[in-house]
Amino acid sequence: YKNIPLSIEEISQLLWAGQGITDPISKYRSYPSAGALYPLELYIVINKAKSIEKGFYKYDPNKHALIKITERNITDEITQAALNQEFIKESAIIFIYTAITSKTTSRYGERGLRYIYMEAGHAAQNIYLQSVSLKIGVVVIGAFKDQEIKKIMNLKEDEIPLYIIPAGKI
Repeated sequence: YKNIPLSIEEISQLLWAGQGITDPISKYRSYPSAGALYPLELYIVINKAKSIEKGFYKYDPNKHALIKITERNITDEITQAALNQEFIKESAIIFIYTAITSKTTSRYGERGLRYIYMEAGHAAQNIYLQSVSLKIGVVVIGAFKDQEIKKIMNLKEDEIPLYIIPAGKI
């Protein structure tokens, strides 16, 4: 990645593509979800951005807003938990998708896990597609230590990490 900060508009558009509300009445999002249950959560680590402080945030799709979790830089910890894939450190931002599994498994049982994984693929693909038009490079990372990511992010028991997606100007 180039050492160029992303604009608030670019980050906003990527967040919307990755989990945004497409219809304010139905609350449908930018990707399909089994039973419209939407178990995915989208977090973002800001390393290099214009007009947004560095830190770790959670995306609130209902308000199209970021909720700051901590100012602490967790990039090095995420890199280590992701088997030291060094390009993570070079990214301007890092998206992290998680899922609260009970939102879907409570209705669909164990089959709900399949639906969650499919949903994560659809959502991550939207980030990929949007990033192309913004000339931003992204890569989906599935190789990481789940329990370490859960600890770093302080996730609840039934919330599991699914994807790490570093992004930056190319």
